Amino acid sequence: MRRTILLFSVLALMSSTSIAQTKKTKTVVKKEFPASISRPKLVVGLVIDQMRWDYLYRYYSRYSNGGFKRLINEGFSAENTFIPYTPTYTACGHASIYTGSVPAVNGIIGNDWFDPKLNRNVYCAEDTSVSTVGSNTRAGLMSPKNMVTTTITDELRLATNFQSKVIGISLKDRGSILPAGHTANAAYWYDGQTGDWITSTHYMKKLPIWLEDYNKIKLANKFFDKNWSTLYPIETYTQSDADNKIYEGKARGEQTPTFPHPLKLYIGKNYEMIKSTPYGNTITLDLAKLAILSEDLGQGKSTDFLAVSCSATDYVGHQYGPNSIEAEDTYLRLDKDLEEFFNYLDSKIGKGNYLFFLSADHGAAHVPGFMEENKLPGGRFSESAAIKKINTALEEQFKVKKAILASTNNQIYLNHKAIEDAKANYDALKRVAIDILKQNDEVMNAVDLNNLPGETMPEQIKKAITYGYNAQRSGDIYFYLKSGYIGSGSTGTTHGSWYPYDSHIPCVFMGWNVKPGKTNKTHYMTDIAATLAAMLHIQMPSGCVGEPITELTHQ
Repeated sequence: MRRTILLFSVLALMSSTSIAQTKKTKTVVKKEFPASISRPKLVVGLVIDQMRWDYLYRYYSRYSNGGFKRLINEGFSAENTFIPYTPTYTACGHASIYTGSVPAVNGIIGNDWFDPKLNRNVYCAEDTSVSTVGSNTRAGLMSPKNMVTTTITDELRLATNFQSKVIGISLKDRGSILPAGHTANAAYWYDGQTGDWITSTHYMKKLPIWLEDYNKIKLANKFFDKNWSTLYPIETYTQSDADNKIYEGKARGEQTPTFPHPLKLYIGKNYEMIKSTPYGNTITLDLAKLAILSEDLGQGKSTDFLAVSCSATDYVGHQYGPNSIEAEDTYLRLDKDLEEFFNYLDSKIGKGNYLFFLSADHGAAHVPGFMEENKLPGGRFSESAAIKKINTALEEQFKVKKAILASTNNQIYLNHKAIEDAKANYDALKRVAIDILKQNDEVMNAVDLNNLPGETMPEQIKKAITYGYNAQRSGDIYFYLKSGYIGSGSTGTTHGSWYPYDSHIPCVFMGWNVKPGKTNKTHYMTDIAATLAAMLHIQMPSGCVGEPITELTHQ
């Protein structure tokens, strides 16, 4: 025992002596920092509207090697990425991805919302102080002014003293404007009335020549002339339901919601219809490639940013549902388009010189008719009927006529002036309205938005509602439906809930400084902007609540 203690003492002494000698002889070596911060030439963000996370794998065996498969195999995927707020809508999703924030902070609480002061709905991107550029319609009276925080694209512009170019492109104005941010060089969206890509005077007074020339082609007509048949023999679409289902929506001029879809009906007269076909994604990515070429994106000294949103997936999904052949065919065609886009980026920017990420603004519920057919929980809820019932009860009990001003985004706006004029008890009236809402079989719960801490519900749902609540723009009451239930209507589906089918989204990075890999740790939509900020060594957006995906940034 004594020998052991002695040996330990000797070793300790030797160690301390060695350390002391090292301290005496150690030379200070200055860490060398690079002359400049390393950044990619170009960042490309692709938001696929209404892309459920499972679409990455549902059609995996049918994807080409160069599209979604390449993204999954060469990229880093945060497999459990969720939207942390509700309602899960397009404008909210695009704003939150790029602000790293939530509706409670960035102000985008829906595609539109009710404004009691104006006594009308306000569209998320509306701006009557600007003018349309590129057409004579009102489709260009848009800007990002209703978004009250900065975006990661704004922060990139600020970090490079506005030397970085930022461009947003989408069929939908909100899918282009919100991601591009306040300081973007340009945001372009599709005018379905004219078949042209347009913008507003928020960005410029005149379209660039290259876009004016492109608009003259009227590319939509060329795709209309092809009609829409399945990319592969229709019998091979075994991941989808039968083609002719009564709960799928019919396109204008069609007798049945079946292939082939006769698009020639729309040539030269109904340009809006391109949005509801996979060709809407094709023309979007076609314009993205042209913008890279024409604006020399990725060719300057500073990192440029191209924010693209493919919206046709949302239009198709709403009309036919996630289990339709139309949805499967749309993703198989998008896969081909994505492969071409990646190849273009490789040749124009250089493989490894660009950072690419893919996500979605929300998912989608299965069509209620499909759920019922397969003995799964789900159905439709008549919100208008419920509101009428509540108004009648409140008038009888509190003598308040039209106590509900509006109902939108699962929120009810009470008529405060009418309640005050009737000298009714606001809290008591609100509690009655909540109790009546809860009596509907389709409603899971209804809560007081001004007293969320006192409401009894799962913490995850409470947090989602809280993150979606904006004090200046939200209503008085929030209600959410049971799993699988959506609003009224006889065909198609929608989204908006906190449930995973609406809130579980893809989040995959590929390219510059990204090693292949996956993580099953839970992350959130708001982490995307924080991750980009960390990778680019720039400030997070002003309202960012997300955190960097360290499994990716620490590789």
